[in-house]
Amino acid sequence: MIPVLLLLWYLPFPGHRWACAGLFLLAAVTDFFDGYLARKQNLETPFGAFLDPVADKVMVAVALGLLIEHWDKALMTLPAVVIICREILVSALREWMAEMGARGVVKVSWVGKVKTAMQMTSIIWLLAFPSDQGWLAQVGLWLLVAAAVLTLHSLLQYLRAAWPYLMGSTTP
Repeated sequence: MIPVLLLLWYLPFPGHRWACAGLFLLAAVTDFFDGYLARKQNLETPFGAFLDPVADKVMVAVALGLLIEHWDKALMTLPAVVIICREILVSALREWMAEMGARGVVKVSWVGKVKTAMQMTSIIWLLAFPSDQGWLAQVGLWLLVAAAVLTLHSLLQYLRAAWPYLMGSTTP
């Protein structure tokens, strides 16, 4: 969906922002149900376990990149960069912990789930409402700031859980 998102973003037609928001919403909803059904029906595959989180993170990073370009403001850029960097760090940490045989140490918490919901909501909102939309745009921006705070909190939770492994005081 990433090429379609980019195409919709840069094609100047009436409602293109709403089309981008709708496409991102569709991607988020189908990702949620895909993961839910795969776990519930025991249909998880190694390829899906690898590709799904990568595709999610790339879609979020691309959408945030588009929003950074559009807003051209530090208040948009800083939370977006925090979110993108956290996603890369946690992915690397999960991979490393899996190699250590301790993947379960860095499993998703309720804070991570709330963070994801807040992040997706803010991105959809910001895609729909451009920066010149006054308070509507500001709502999306402050949702993104809140998502970035939750992002930092969840990163600290992951690092705290993995700290003994990182310091070499725990072996698998």
